[in-house]
Amino acid sequence: MTDLTTPHPDPATEPGPEHHHGPDGKTAVIAHLIELRRRLIASFLALAAMTCVCYVFRDDILAVLIAPLAKSMGDGSTHRLIYTSLTEAFFTALKISFLTALFVTLPFILMQIWKFVAPGLYQREQGALLPFLIATPVLFVLGGLLVYFFVMPMAWKFFLGFQTSGAQTVLPIQLEARIADYLNLIITLIFAFGLCFQLPVLLMLLARVGFVSAADLTSRRKYAIVIAFVVAAIMTPPDVISQTMLAVPIILLYELSIFLIRRMEKDRERAAARAQV
Repeated sequence: MTDLTTPHPDPATEPGPEHHHGPDGKTAVIAHLIELRRRLIASFLALAAMTCVCYVFRDDILAVLIAPLAKSMGDGSTHRLIYTSLTEAFFTALKISFLTALFVTLPFILMQIWKFVAPGLYQREQGALLPFLIATPVLFVLGGLLVYFFVMPMAWKFFLGFQTSGAQTVLPIQLEARIADYLNLIITLIFAFGLCFQLPVLLMLLARVGFVSAADLTSRRKYAIVIAFVVAAIMTPPDVISQTMLAVPIILLYELSIFLIRRMEKDRERAAARAQV
């Protein structure tokens, strides 16, 4: 006879399938490890395949990365990038191919992480985390685009301003940059901006679990501004332009985080008020 008093499970809070493996915990652990292995292999194969593709098109990728410097230099007939060891150009091409592949496959890798984690989450938790997973690569790409279209042209113009002609310094001082140094600088800038652009994701997650609130962030705004410039000074070249162009977006993203967290708190209060009615 069915017990009509037994409450039915709430589909919004019911755990995913992996919570119903039964009493055999060892089987569940093995199943998790097999699934983890499958996701890791898929991510590795995608990254390896994309690295090979990027290596085939390495000259095109290098042309895109070098374009801001070439434009800042003007006439390219007297300018060049050099390498000073036999293996430098080869390993630089490998590095650029791998990092470009990582940049391109990041959404796929995040999707594999999500598919591994999602079955162990409640439906409500899945709905809460999915927007953050989508926002992560989007914000990273926005940070990279800011570097490419705004930071790099202004920074290169600043650094190239130290070149002189022979009339000024007896002998001319001209840039002959190593390709590895130039690309390392670009990579550092892109990853610095991409990581710093994750600030809203981090603060929103902390607010969702109750570690911070909009009031906390507002009261600590002056400290956040100082920290933004310190982080920018550490993660960018030692020029005011690059540091300012990283610090200002960090501050704006901090303010955006306060706005979004305040809205989230109001939505939570309205939901709690409706639940009490």
